[in-house]
Amino acid sequence: MIERIASFETTFNKQIALNYLLYLPADYEAQASTEFPLILFLHGAGERGSDLENVKRLGLPGKLQNWTDCPFIVIAPQCPSDSVWVYHLDALRALLDSVIADFRVDVDRVYLTGMSLGGTGAWYLAGAFPDYFAALAPICGHNTGRSHCTLFSHLPVWLFHGAKDIVVPVSESQSMAAALRSLDANVRLTVYPDAGHDAWTPTYDDPELYAWFLQHRRARSGK
Repeated sequence: MIERIASFETTFNKQIALNYLLYLPADYEAQASTEFPLILFLHGAGERGSDLENVKRLGLPGKLQNWTDCPFIVIAPQCPSDSVWVYHLDALRALLDSVIADFRVDVDRVYLTGMSLGGTGAWYLAGAFPDYFAALAPICGHNTGRSHCTLFSHLPVWLFHGAKDIVVPVSESQSMAAALRSLDANVRLTVYPDAGHDAWTPTYDDPELYAWFLQHRRARSGK
């Protein structure tokens, strides 16, 4: 048997594509010198596919159908069928970079939220790019573990969950909140006592969430 020590290096070219909805504030054109805060929203499992009309049904895009004075730029990409957000982290980052390049985004006020599948996706995206966001609001997502939390423990986090959720148990968010608190993170947890899996409707209907987002500007992970 001949033993050798070797190394390998190569470069892959990867094509990235995501369909997405883009919402601009009503006064975007009028305020030509203003940079606007941005929210990236990740939908749940039921909105996957190739029809963006599905993304409009629930969560933040649903609220935006009647929220005419929303002060945020909002982007809502669509996860392909039979996939999950964790497989599209690079595409999500590239999408954010593209929107920031093309529109007047305040890069220190980029916020991340998602519901169910998208709540879990938000955890993973924050861990992959921990210095990109100013605050994080996952709704009824799965627990990704304490070691993963160390990647974004510098971020302000507000979790939301329904106490009667039988799809993703509330213990998933409770354990994430506990893990973040053990890392001295700035974390809040709201549990709706009478809600099931739909914790997103009361969350996105609450003006306090958006006021909370705007309280935060981007920090760095070396706290």
